[in-house]
Amino acid sequence: MTPGATTGGSPLEQYVRSAVAAHRDDRGALLPILHDIQSTFGYVDQAVVPILADELNLSRADVHGVISFYHDFRKAPAAGTHVRVCRAEACQAAGAEELVTHARERLGTDIGGTSPERSATLDQVFCFGNCALGPTVEINGRISGRVTPQRFDALLEKA
Repeated sequence: MTPGATTGGSPLEQYVRSAVAAHRDDRGALLPILHDIQSTFGYVDQAVVPILADELNLSRADVHGVISFYHDFRKAPAAGTHVRVCRAEACQAAGAEELVTHARERLGTDIGGTSPERSATLDQVFCFGNCALGPTVEINGRISGRVTPQRFDALLEKA
C-alpha cells in the first residue's frame, strides 16, 4: 500500500478507517491507531490527520499534536538503514554523546534526519532498557550494547 490522497477511498483512507474500527473502543485509541499506520506504511502520512480527526471526533490540531509530540512517529519514510541511539541518563554516563557525535559525522545527518544519499536515518531514543550495557544503539531493529564509535562503524558495515 502506498499513502496517497484522502479522497475517493484511497488505500490509505481505507486502511486508516479499518484501523480506527479495530481500535474504536480502546481507551486512548489514537496512539494504537497511529502505531498501526506507522507499522504498515513505515511512517504517518499527513493525509491521515483529517481522516483520524473525522473518525475519532477530534480536531485536526489534536491529531497533529499527538503525531508531532511523540518522536517515534515518522513524518516521512526512513531510509535503508535505521539507526537509533539511546540518549537516556545511563547511556549518557557511558558515553552516548560521543557516540551521537560520531554517528552524526559518519552518517552525514543530524538526529531525526536522513543521510544525503538516503542510505541511513538517524534517530534518538530515551531508553531501550539496556542501561547496564550503555551506550546502546539499535540498527535495523537489532540492539547492541557497549557501543564505541569503532564498534558503531563495524555494526553499520554489517547492516
